[in-house]
Amino acid sequence: MNSTTATSLWDELSGVQTDPDLWVVIATLAAALAVIVPHGVWRVSRNAITIAHEGGHGLVALLTGRTLTGIRLHSDTSGLTLSRGKPYGLGMILTAASGYTAPPLLGLGGAALLGAGRITLLLWLATALLLAMLVMIRNAYGALTVVVTGGTFLLVSWLTGPQVQAAFAYAVVWFLLLGGVRPAFELQGKRRRGGAGDSDADQLSRLTHTPAGLWLFLFHAVSLCSLMGGGRWLLGL
Repeated sequence: MNSTTATSLWDELSGVQTDPDLWVVIATLAAALAVIVPHGVWRVSRNAITIAHEGGHGLVALLTGRTLTGIRLHSDTSGLTLSRGKPYGLGMILTAASGYTAPPLLGLGGAALLGAGRITLLLWLATALLLAMLVMIRNAYGALTVVVTGGTFLLVSWLTGPQVQAAFAYAVVWFLLLGGVRPAFELQGKRRRGGAGDSDADQLSRLTHTPAGLWLFLFHAVSLCSLMGGGRWLLGL
């Protein structure tokens, strides 16, 4: 890659794109709700939230000095992230806490980029994160899910115009913000019925000797605050 090409690519990534019309923002909000609210559709679309959830575990594990050994994504939308290191301490706590908080926080970060007009940068960052995650996937279904998701971002980035890219980016961010709210409520319901005894909240309870409900409250607080803050950015309020 010569300097001219590199400069052109950097200009494209760092450039500011025009915000879409308000009707596009509202339409993408409706589209996100349409794949989150109906239970049957959610059973499929939740795979994308699982990618963000397990990716959050993996990223924080690396940032806290743990050794990431692999990530598995399953067809029932569950997942597993394995890392080596001390089974206690701050690094383990942050790693365990990062799963349910990752999708809404990614959505909040995406909303900040879109609010600043950085649509192209958001699409390329998402593609890069998915490619990095693919290296750590350890099962066929997980690899397929990440390849399809990453390929969708890549195709939209390369083959579509600014309006389609903007609509896609807004739909993705709305999906992360809204889809990041539902899993905490689902976990709360499972625990109320006596299930999910080894959930992230229960692991955090054992690690910190605090009630699991406290960590559920944290998951709710992060997801709802991210939705409110990110929604304001997306709507230009």
